[in-house]
Amino acid sequence: MTDKHPPTLPSPALLIPVNPRIENYMRSLLNKTDHPVLTAMETLARERNFPIVDRLVGAFLEVQTKSINAKRVFEFGSGYGYSAYWFAKAVGEQGLVICTDGDPLNKAQAEQFLSAASLWDTVDFYTGMAQTIFLQTEGLFDICYNDVDKGDYPEVWQMAKDRIRPGGLYIADNVLWHGRVAMTEYEDIVPGWTEAIREHNEQIFADPDFDTFINPTRDGVIVARKKT
Repeated sequence: MTDKHPPTLPSPALLIPVNPRIENYMRSLLNKTDHPVLTAMETLARERNFPIVDRLVGAFLEVQTKSINAKRVFEFGSGYGYSAYWFAKAVGEQGLVICTDGDPLNKAQAEQFLSAASLWDTVDFYTGMAQTIFLQTEGLFDICYNDVDKGDYPEVWQMAKDRIRPGGLYIADNVLWHGRVAMTEYEDIVPGWTEAIREHNEQIFADPDFDTFINPTRDGVIVARKKT
């Protein structure tokens, strides 16, 4: 299920982890290998103010996926398939990305985009609550990716951690939450979400079965590798 509440742009009081000039430079390198479907998805996100991981995090997801030769990915929250685009590219024709979203219109949009990119056959897209769909899906995963409503982050971590194979990854977006996690005073988008993200992050770093790191690009991406 995707975020029910649209994101707001960070105010000047909030913290931006990476200097925007650095991120613009990094993005300029990626833009040299552009794809029309990717550009269309990003244009739609800007027009609708729809939350996507965007190009820098997308490329990071692709590299992480390829680095462990992942073939089975579960997405908690897929929107209209932007992050799935990167995962599907990485797992290849023999892989599978299971997508979830609460809005059937997002599924239809994802099918249009990912079909145009010749990636739809690599995706199983389900409409409904991500956590419910996860419980109905059997087996272990190479990667569990979390991008649902932020108040649900601790729950998703607890559900996912035992379903990741040794050497596999748990990845979650927005774990710095525009710097709110490091602040004592802030205006939250939804009451309780910042505390939920903090709890989520602390649980993962405290888990002895995982090696964990936060990439501060954009809004922060946590990557936890299950020990072998």
